[in-house]
Amino acid sequence: MSRRSLLVFGLVLALTVGLFGNALAQEPQKGGTLVFGRGSDAVRLDPADVTDGESVKVITNVFEGLVKYKEGSTEVKPALATQWRVSDDGKVWEFKLREGVKFHDGSDFTADDVVFTFRRQMNEDHPYHKGDFAYWGYMYNMVESVEKVNDYQVKITLSKPYAPFIYNLATFPSYIVSEEAMKEKGVEGFRTDPVGTGPFEFTNWEHGSTITLERFENYWGDNAYLDKVVFSVVPENTTRVMGLKGGDLDLIDGLGPQNIDSIKSDDNLKLLTQPGMNVGYLAMNNLKEPFDNKLVRQAVNLAIDKEAIIEGAYKGTAEPAKNPLPPTLWGYNDEVEDYGYNPEKAKELLEKAGYPDGFSAELWYMSNPRPYMPNGKKVAQAVQSNLKEIGVDIELVTYDWGTYLEKTENAEHDMALLGWIGDNGDPDNFLYVLLDKDNTQKGSAGNIAFYRSDELHNILMQAQQTMGNRDQRAGLYKAAQHVIHEDAPWVPLSHVTKAMGSAQDVNGFVIHPTGGVYLQNTWIEQ
Repeated sequence: MSRRSLLVFGLVLALTVGLFGNALAQEPQKGGTLVFGRGSDAVRLDPADVTDGESVKVITNVFEGLVKYKEGSTEVKPALATQWRVSDDGKVWEFKLREGVKFHDGSDFTADDVVFTFRRQMNEDHPYHKGDFAYWGYMYNMVESVEKVNDYQVKITLSKPYAPFIYNLATFPSYIVSEEAMKEKGVEGFRTDPVGTGPFEFTNWEHGSTITLERFENYWGDNAYLDKVVFSVVPENTTRVMGLKGGDLDLIDGLGPQNIDSIKSDDNLKLLTQPGMNVGYLAMNNLKEPFDNKLVRQAVNLAIDKEAIIEGAYKGTAEPAKNPLPPTLWGYNDEVEDYGYNPEKAKELLEKAGYPDGFSAELWYMSNPRPYMPNGKKVAQAVQSNLKEIGVDIELVTYDWGTYLEKTENAEHDMALLGWIGDNGDPDNFLYVLLDKDNTQKGSAGNIAFYRSDELHNILMQAQQTMGNRDQRAGLYKAAQHVIHEDAPWVPLSHVTKAMGSAQDVNGFVIHPTGGVYLQNTWIEQ
């Protein structure tokens, strides 16, 4: 063999070995403990009675619903139900259940558990109806009955056709709980010692510190790779980053804009990103003067410099919003033209509305960072400065998170910053929940602008009841965004890119569009 042939052979051999070695390195491996660093502890672990993201991160690995999301997508696939069908009128859903599924305590999953899970939420006189069940009101309030057909078949009857229903069933409030375990432990006991059918089982909770899960060996599907997952509370963003760099943490979330570059520049770490299915917004209370005037609301929209806010408060980790719907979601209307930054035109509208000298108002902002708005105070200060230019005098107000939500839901604010992360990948989850007149009940309002439009309501009701035709529904949601843009109950501000950090040896983790933390396919290179 010639020297040239030897060189070529050697190069080919080296490339082959290298590629083969890389392929082996990427083969998922079982074993290891993953430590997940997060900002705060869970509140409770009953999937029907939580609203906080920290509880949901644990719950999504312990429990499952009748259907679940495909990895990295909001499309649904079978889970505890293997197949389903809906009646011609869109009101009756029948589900065939998966047989041979075990709960973590060894009991069998049957139709009784499905019926129990739903009836305890929908029936106030149910002995285990203990909690707020906040999501039931706007995601499941059309459920009239849940019936057992046989041990592995259930029938759910709705009061009206509701196209988003199958997507709602993939979200955590409809995760199936063990009837036997709930009755044995009681509601309070179950909240701190949950029993589900998911790929990980709960083993320990050191309140304020850690929650530990272990791989469930009798899982009906493909087993998880990790032996254990430890959710560890590390309140400060910078401390979490240092823990990741030091090897004490394997995966972290809640990154602030200031942490991004630190992770990107470290060869031992990975920066994980996902276009956000979220919106941050400034809501104007339509029940109060002068925000009951559409021209005033349009003027406020024209006065806000979104580009500058994104640069200053988000450090480029978001994009300006022009619609309540994020552009990653089907049904988004890109033809809507943003108001843009035009203070002079804003002044003209204020004068036309009867406020030539401006007005005074309060602007409320969140005291703690949120995934859709990492620095509410900085955003509020920027808005305050913008509005001063058109003669609007703004006083900034804040409260602790629980009080803030309570007061905004009760319409006590003039203007307030808030946001939303999509639950189910359906436009209804944004437009109906956040802006329909149905959700303006004081004390529980999801629509904190208290914007009530019959025109919008009629469009959204038609979209909800259009079964089996997503293109038609998309057209209705695009029409809805035109109505919202014209009426201007909000200033849509931003869509944040979700960012997380991991060690280099963590593989297989995909940030889900909903923000859910699904660890079944995550593995650590040993």
